[in-house]
Amino acid sequence: MARHQPILQLDVDVIGDALMGLLQPRKTLPPKLLYDETGCRLFGDITALPEYYLTRTELSILRRLGPSLRAHVPAHGWMVEYGASSSLKAAIVLRQLDRPAGYIPIDIAPDALASVQSDLHPDFPSLEILPICADFLRPVELPAPARDARIFGFFPGSTIGNLEPTAATAFLRLARATLGPGALFLVGADLRKPADRLLPAYDDAQGVTAAFNLNLLTRLNREAGANFDLDRFAHRALWNDAESRVEMHLVSLADQSVRLGRQHITFRRGETIHTENSYKHAPEAFDRIAAAAGWRTIERWTDDDGLFALTLLGGTPGA
Repeated sequence: MARHQPILQLDVDVIGDALMGLLQPRKTLPPKLLYDETGCRLFGDITALPEYYLTRTELSILRRLGPSLRAHVPAHGWMVEYGASSSLKAAIVLRQLDRPAGYIPIDIAPDALASVQSDLHPDFPSLEILPICADFLRPVELPAPARDARIFGFFPGSTIGNLEPTAATAFLRLARATLGPGALFLVGADLRKPADRLLPAYDDAQGVTAAFNLNLLTRLNREAGANFDLDRFAHRALWNDAESRVEMHLVSLADQSVRLGRQHITFRRGETIHTENSYKHAPEAFDRIAAAAGWRTIERWTDDDGLFALTLLGGTPGA
């Protein structure tokens, strides 16, 4: 099967997106800016760390889903993966489906999509792979071969947890419209647990997560003409119990001013830039978010320790 260049449905305004958050009283940066080429590589390194239980736990669940998936997912369908920065999980799922016709990886990073396609091609030479480079929080148009097919959506990695609950519902509603009537959607989500179990996954001893977070400033220096001094910022992860989320911040270590575009952004010592959230939902909380978007839970699988869940969703009739 011929390889395809990613379909571009992406419009990234790095300066505009950054200024929108940094000019607020409580400074933020959009998490999508974390995932340039270096950020994707560092995140791949994070998933292999001993503290980062999420990936290995989700993989252990995925590897035993074959009979259940084949019981629910029709043969000859198309798989659409949101946030497809690696081929590892897709390969496991594709092997367990019944003669899938095609695969559509969607990601914001074109280099990651190219790697996914190259990695999968040797093991799935007859599988049609049509990558889409897009921000999946905005409307995505599926390519023509998939529009009349049965669709199986896949959203692994607890990426759903990076969205505030209202944004998660909005994404799930958008995904339902994109995937179409009769689609199924397999979503991975990290479960709520004590902070002392959660926080090391976001602040590892080797400092890889810190490098991942700080790379966001390197990207702004390179692509937006900023002059952040990385030695004057530090990574911080904290648990917000009231919101049931891990927060990642960059802490200013001094009173300072930073240039970004034509703006000068001032920081007080100790002031933070909030860069990412990772919400941890109990199963019933996740079900409420999905139901508000017109999905119902068909089946859920967890590991023996109850750390992580994969939930198969189907559309609610009439929703």
